[in-house]
Amino acid sequence: MSSRPAKACIVGAFEHPTRKATDKSVAQLHAEVAAGALADAGLTKDDIDGYFCAGDAPGMGPVSMVDYMNLKVRHVDATELGGCSYLAHVAHAADAIAAGRCNVALITLAGRPRSEGVATGTAPRVRNPNQPDAQWEFPYSVTNVTGYGMCAQRHMHEFGTTSEQLAWIKVAASHHARHNPHAMLREVVTVQDVLASPMVADPLHRLDCCVISDGGGALIVARPELARSLKRPVVKVIGAGESVYHPFAGAIDLTHTGTVVSGRHAFEEAGVTPADIRYASIYDSFTITVLLQLEDLGFCAKGEGGRFVADGNLISGVGRLPFNTDGGGLCNNHPSNRGGMTKVIEAVRQLRGEAHPAVQVPDCQLALATGTGGMLGTRSGSATLILERE
Repeated sequence: MSSRPAKACIVGAFEHPTRKATDKSVAQLHAEVAAGALADAGLTKDDIDGYFCAGDAPGMGPVSMVDYMNLKVRHVDATELGGCSYLAHVAHAADAIAAGRCNVALITLAGRPRSEGVATGTAPRVRNPNQPDAQWEFPYSVTNVTGYGMCAQRHMHEFGTTSEQLAWIKVAASHHARHNPHAMLREVVTVQDVLASPMVADPLHRLDCCVISDGGGALIVARPELARSLKRPVVKVIGAGESVYHPFAGAIDLTHTGTVVSGRHAFEEAGVTPADIRYASIYDSFTITVLLQLEDLGFCAKGEGGRFVADGNLISGVGRLPFNTDGGGLCNNHPSNRGGMTKVIEAVRQLRGEAHPAVQVPDCQLALATGTGGMLGTRSGSATLILERE
């Protein structure tokens, strides 16, 4: 257990219950999750003096959303790292609070990809022709799922990983999602169910892919002394790291992610090791995303991820490392094509003892939340947090 003082604490967390919001705008979803997080913390919008959002925020990001929510802030941050942006925002908010730039920071995520018919994994991404990578990759119509399928193929080639092993990640997520009334997929699946689902991008099947949902979430980060004055369990931010992983001018290794760097720095700052972690929220856009991050974080050696996840080792109450006890992106939700926010929210629930009783980790004192953003196989961001219950 770490004894390091926290620069800041997470005092509010809220996940929008909707999975399809045909009657709401993206801005309205941002405002609703903000209101939910404030209510959870026991604060009001007048307490907020810092605001953080990423590319899912409409208009001019903080400029538009601060106006829409009628906030009065003295610090804003619009860091964009894709799906892991919100993990980075927690770290940035903690740094801003420690530096005296704000006292209470609001972080929001929202989106409507399901209502808007977004084919998150299978349609080519719309790219700005001024992006430096676009001229080389756009002609080949790379998609999310083909990029991740390429990583999975390479891992299988290098280390003998099997589709059956990857399927165990979906199985674990489904065991948790059955206890979540808001989860999009609540039926427990088997390894054979995953393997029998249609192939999307060899070797990834449909059930290796995350769901597509509307929704969102919000977090509130505050000074430690304020956190201790509220009537909520104190969740300290004790370690953080972030990185960007890219093709390295042709020297890319498809079996690694930027989590190698972000995880190492988070563990070093927190003064703990992977063996100390009681619960892990791991970004799960695809099953291979989880496996690569488990290895990169040091929960197992590179190439051992398949054996690590096999036989239910990620299932709460059964395995060595309970993960994504809300069902994660694979079964619960994946709002705005980005799943990092909900990873922090479920980690906070676990540390507070507020997860569903069937999946609550006993005496959960130390948790990890980590994610990637962008596209594995080309370039992606990574961010990792270590959180501790005081």
